[in-house]
Amino acid sequence: MEAYGQGHVIVTEGMCTMSRLMRQFFRDESGATALEYGLIAALVSVAAIGALTQLGGALTAIFTTVSTQLDTAAASAAASGPTPTP
Repeated sequence: MEAYGQGHVIVTEGMCTMSRLMRQFFRDESGATALEYGLIAALVSVAAIGALTQLGGALTAIFTTVSTQLDTAAASAAASGPTPTP
């Protein structure tokens, strides 16, 4: 292993290699597109969850109304007796 003295700091060949690898890593943008798609997917998911949460209360009210009307109609039909068959 070679060491190069630069002032009071000794830089080894391994440190130079690590520094070179770090520079290459920060210049490489091939993973940036995948990261951007991941962020877009996360943003769409958050928006969808927010929209469904807001609609949740309205949908609950609609289904409750429909259920109540169906129960009323079923009770009314049961109270009027059996339907005649032709």
